[in-house]
Amino acid sequence: MTEQTPTIETGILPGTPTTSGEQQAVEEQLIRNVLHSFDNCQDPRLKQIMQSLTRHIHSFIRDVRLTEAEWNAAIEFLTAVGHITDDKRQEFILLSDVFGASMQTIAVNNEKIADATEATVFGPFFVEDAPLIENGGDIAGAAPGQPCWVEGSVKDTNGNPLPGARIEVWEADEDGFYDVQYTDQRVSGRAHLFADADGNYRFWGLTPTPYPIPHDGPVGQMLEAVGRSPMRASHLHFMVSAPHMRTLVTHIFVRGDELLKYDTVFGVKESLVKDFEQQPPGTPTPDGRDLGDRSWARTRFDIVLASTST
Repeated sequence: MTEQTPTIETGILPGTPTTSGEQQAVEEQLIRNVLHSFDNCQDPRLKQIMQSLTRHIHSFIRDVRLTEAEWNAAIEFLTAVGHITDDKRQEFILLSDVFGASMQTIAVNNEKIADATEATVFGPFFVEDAPLIENGGDIAGAAPGQPCWVEGSVKDTNGNPLPGARIEVWEADEDGFYDVQYTDQRVSGRAHLFADADGNYRFWGLTPTPYPIPHDGPVGQMLEAVGRSPMRASHLHFMVSAPHMRTLVTHIFVRGDELLKYDTVFGVKESLVKDFEQQPPGTPTPDGRDLGDRSWARTRFDIVLASTST
């Protein structure tokens, strides 16, 4: 196949070399017509987005020579994604995640600034109004799993502590489920807290374990069809905000997890991989909590937020 270059008028690739010149002319005229349909759009940014989207969609269709049956299958797939989406399950976010579109959007919008903590995917299981806990409190509730002590600091890129920073945390239990995936209205494995006067925070959670993204729907069927695993590397979600600072959405991951290289939503970044140190039963806890004969883990995650002015 010969190398192709975009046409000047449409900015997209022409048809395949086996397509006749007459057929290519028909296809390119259609693209011109669609592009011109946005000429009266009064919002320059919206116009740019819609015309670029048009070029890319038509380029894809022409590149693979999409059949009508395949087009119908795609419509049915997207319809199924919409039908399964509700206030507790966002299948469209899941679809974006497994295509790497979520991570690419994060990359585009979160260029590295000094030593600011890197961002990663939001995921489909964040819930507003998570309960408030005090520093040193427990986010796990009745969720099953190994207790894990998490501590750290919140600072700006100049090393100044950010007292009162809001820290949202949420995670799956050891069975791989978030509270919203259960039908009993439980609230567990999630909370919010505030950094203390020195910018420090601490809480009890659960040691993260690997789990599959919800794969009983159309996204899971797609992954199975293409031979991809639905598994996510072990992680704990954070969303951290403070006045005049950029809100950070990120995770921390467990060093040594075999899935770090195969995370199905491409969310792992080396800077976010942390040591979760195993503590044998009987080891004194940082706050004196009595865990009886249970083992536990501990980790540290120091968070650096970038200023909104950078």
